[in-house]
Amino acid sequence: MDELAHRIGRRLKASRHRLVTAESCTGGWAAQVVTSVAGSSEWFERGFVTYSNDAKRESLGVPAGVLEKFGAVSEETAREMARGALARSRGSVALSVTGVAGPTGGSAAKPVGTVCFAWAAGDSVRSETRHFEGDRESVRRQSVIRALEGVIELLDSCLTPFDGGHK
Repeated sequence: MDELAHRIGRRLKASRHRLVTAESCTGGWAAQVVTSVAGSSEWFERGFVTYSNDAKRESLGVPAGVLEKFGAVSEETAREMARGALARSRGSVALSVTGVAGPTGGSAAKPVGTVCFAWAAGDSVRSETRHFEGDRESVRRQSVIRALEGVIELLDSCLTPFDGGHK
């Protein structure tokens, strides 16, 4: 995780983008990892920990209808979380993660270890669902790693140096 955070920091600093995180099941762990890098204030804007549905609605503007139709653990909700994080910050790159870390809370449709991610920059939003094995700690750790890997992939695929202020 430490190496991923350093790579993200170098890339964001060089491109003059700023990261914002929106986390549920990881409880701010992704934000903690990236802010452990000295100088991260140059490229990390803020983190939202929105564990409850109310927090997702109130802090990130996730529509109630999305939560009702698809649930908190869905790519639809993850995409709305990422969009909301960008809209409610000065960040230009966002990651979001929401899932079932366990050991309880899973269902037949969304068993423990189901985690949904989204990464956003500008109007571009990409999402995916993963299924991780292991205990709560392991699912959360794997989720943070995947969330950070997704930021690197986003930076590789679609970002150019920032040419001005946010929004």
